[in-house]
Amino acid sequence: MPLQARPIAVGIAVLFFFGISLVGWLSGLSPFTCCKRAMLASAVSYAAGTLAVKAVNAVLMSALIDSQVRREKEKNSARRD
Repeated sequence: MPLQARPIAVGIAVLFFFGISLVGWLSGLSPFTCCKRAMLASAVSYAAGTLAVKAVNAVLMSALIDSQVRREKEKNSARRD
């Protein structure tokens, strides 16, 4: 079963939003600057998280398909013998 990309990416984006907001606030930046940087960081992290989950899903599905094909080949070779 593939991983769901949206919930994982949203969680990553929320963490980045609050993390960057906290860093900006502790640095003494204005609220508007903190908001802009946090929104940009969350958008970039959402996109990166989505791509990362999709890449992991592709690898997992490829491994699953390869194992199924290997299993079928073993079954067919055992039946022929």
